[in-house]
Amino acid sequence: MEVFSNAQLIVMTTLMFIGGEIFTSMVGLHLKRSKIKTAWKTEGKATTVDPNYSVDQIQLSTHPVSDYRAHPFEPQKYASSPYYNMILNYNSIKFLGFVVLGYLLVIQILGVASVSVYLALFPSAKDVLRKKGIDAFTFAVFTIVSTFASCGFVPTNENMIVFSKNSGLLWILIPQILLGNTLFPSCLRFLIWVLGKKIKKAEAKYLLKNTTKVGYLHLLPSLHSSFLVATVLGFILTGFILFCTLEWNSAGLSGLNTYQKVVGILFETVNARHSGETIVDLSTIAPAILVFFVVMMYLPPYTSFLPVQEDEQSPLECEGTKRRRKWIAKNLIFSQLSFLVIFIILICITERKSIKEDPINFSVLNIVIEVISAHGNVGFTTGYSCERQLRPQANCTNKWYGFSGKWSDEGKIILILVMFCGRLKNFNVNGGKAWKLM
Repeated sequence: MEVFSNAQLIVMTTLMFIGGEIFTSMVGLHLKRSKIKTAWKTEGKATTVDPNYSVDQIQLSTHPVSDYRAHPFEPQKYASSPYYNMILNYNSIKFLGFVVLGYLLVIQILGVASVSVYLALFPSAKDVLRKKGIDAFTFAVFTIVSTFASCGFVPTNENMIVFSKNSGLLWILIPQILLGNTLFPSCLRFLIWVLGKKIKKAEAKYLLKNTTKVGYLHLLPSLHSSFLVATVLGFILTGFILFCTLEWNSAGLSGLNTYQKVVGILFETVNARHSGETIVDLSTIAPAILVFFVVMMYLPPYTSFLPVQEDEQSPLECEGTKRRRKWIAKNLIFSQLSFLVIFIILICITERKSIKEDPINFSVLNIVIEVISAHGNVGFTTGYSCERQLRPQANCTNKWYGFSGKWSDEGKIILILVMFCGRLKNFNVNGGKAWKLM
């Protein structure tokens, strides 16, 4: 990472910001709102809709109206309008889009400010950047954007290992990891509820009660959101206990006091879901923990234990005839697990020579970790170590890049496909339903 210039890091920051799941979903909301507006104009409904029913700054007429001024939507006054639900749905989507934008900007601005203040107050962290020639503000922006977008990139070659003793910095990044990924739906729902108490009451109420109709993936029903929080915290607690039990006195945590170990292990466990930043060399930790990390990386971000039925119908139940038309295609599509197994087998074939000559570095477990990490867009990697070679090479040097850096070109191309499939896995959430495991 340190070979990139300050300008290149800024370009990467921009790409990570606009490629983040929350940003792209917000753009989707605004496009959906524009689509509704266009549909209204196309259907020519403005000829029958009173201007008082229209939404803010929307001209429903197909002909220009020079003195048009939109009036605020008052649901109590116009509840009898036949266009009430349409207008309320439009206003709600518009409101949701700006809420997501505000959430995105406020959380990251607070994060950048917090990291900048920390670097100013604690010279030990800033000295690391000074020695590496990394601008402090660029580091703050790059790291926060990467963490919030679950990219796992850090401008240092050693990822966060060089900051393992800077517990304050780790505390700043932990909320960014959770708020930008696994806890986003719950926090978004809570924010809408709070804003609904003061402003946009009708829109907030509509969003909270019609999550399926709104069609925003990250807006979950109340019960699901509550169980999601419990599930995320449960996974973190399980990983924390497992890591403390097996790795408390490990070499990776040597030199840290008790408090630093607790914060470091918590940071590592939180990252196991979808962020991929690390304070230890993953290749040195217990295989049992690596298997746990593999499971965590495989699970979708909004996985939750939901033992009761929800009030709202699922999207599949609401599709009706559309669902019946697609059932054949869904049955023929492989599940995500099936795709992963196929990719792992293909990579084991392309890397069979390295597996034979360098079996410790190219162990099947390391390959599985790399593939599952790529599919979950996490970024965890065991790296490559010259010390683990059975036949040491004189020109071998240890470098802090991903394990896939030693793969063949064919293996890297397959891993790129894995990352694309992982980013688009929401389009295949129902694949493989025809298989019955009994």
